Amino acid sequence: MSSKAHKIPRRHISGVFLLNKPLGISSNAALQKVRWLYRAQKAGHTGALDPLASGLLPICLGEATKFSHYLLDSNKRYRTTIQLGRSTTTGDVEGEVLLEKDVPELSQPNIEQVLKQFTGDIQQIPPMYSALKKQGRPLYELARQGIEIEREARPIHIFAVELIEFTSQSLTLDITCSKGTYIRVLGEDIAKALGTYGHLTYLHRIQTGHFDLIPEYTIEYLESLTEQEREKLLLPIYAPIDHFLKVQVPQGRAEYFCRGMESNIDHVAVAEVLVFDGEKCLGLAEITDKKRLVPKRVLNL
Repeated sequence: MSSKAHKIPRRHISGVFLLNKPLGISSNAALQKVRWLYRAQKAGHTGALDPLASGLLPICLGEATKFSHYLLDSNKRYRTTIQLGRSTTTGDVEGEVLLEKDVPELSQPNIEQVLKQFTGDIQQIPPMYSALKKQGRPLYELARQGIEIEREARPIHIFAVELIEFTSQSLTLDITCSKGTYIRVLGEDIAKALGTYGHLTYLHRIQTGHFDLIPEYTIEYLESLTEQEREKLLLPIYAPIDHFLKVQVPQGRAEYFCRGMESNIDHVAVAEVLVFDGEKCLGLAEITDKKRLVPKRVLNL
């Protein structure tokens, strides 16, 4: 019997699943597992987590992938632990030890004073062990060959850094930050500001945009459910931008909107909006200053 006979048929299924990614697997491996369980024709995640990081990884299925970049660009929140006294090649426990230095005596006022330096707009140099590319090659490939290249600092924004607990050798922090923030680099920089070295031993994402982590939404939990039960866990296709203004398509213009055609609309807003025909979401559009409804992302349902 050919292998094609065993191939699982894919479905046109759309929605968003808020996966609690486990340690030890890549974001892409987690994505493919969720896609397989839903038998979805199309799927994408919304911001990679390292294999040694866990937590919230929203998975967009089908037509929801048209809105996934809004979550890629959104703010994130993490819980992390920094081991003080040594740095590693990767900035986490996976790397080899680079440098060691005694940890000065720590106090809560001292730590919190240092953390204040890392809030607001700051510049951050991306690590060599990252997926950023140089001439088409990921930096981590070059790093594994012992090649280091100069990287330009990039602007990021740290909204909050809260001290959860500390010991004589470690800090546990709650960090809310903009897209593009490398928590490993932030951990190293905080350790240096405290007068020592550091690397991450724990990284757990608890928020992406307006989505909060649901701890029980694991791969194992999905595996334990029937297909119908899994479908009930999916958020709507437009969930990544559910906070956008919602408008009704002008009467008689739904079919034209779905063909990508503009319409006149009597609305004062000049913004991106979610467009509905009754209860059915048709897609994303922009209302211009000339009161024109211009389709940007049309859902194929």
